[in-house]
Amino acid sequence: MKLKRHIFVCTNERSPEDPRGCCLAKGSLKIHALFKEELKKAGLEGSVRANKAGCLDQCAQGPSVVVYPEGVWYTVRNEEDVKEIVQKHIMEGHPVKHLWMP
Repeated sequence: MKLKRHIFVCTNERSPEDPRGCCLAKGSLKIHALFKEELKKAGLEGSVRANKAGCLDQCAQGPSVVVYPEGVWYTVRNEEDVKEIVQKHIMEGHPVKHLWMP
């Protein structure tokens, strides 16, 4: 089955001394798990997939998430952000502008 959307969550890890930071230290594994949980609750398994990604080169903005095919980049910090993206962007097709990556 062809996916309708694909969500990539950066789970890159850098040393604590790196000035760019890393998404892993900012909670990206939890963000990934929350996306998977919300997609399952919404019955979207099979049509939308949330995957861990290596460095998306936006760790300073992180936790970094990109949704394809639209190519919309988000900074996702908590469960409420995940729920809003799943409801508005994934289910309704309206990207969540206030969470767009600067």
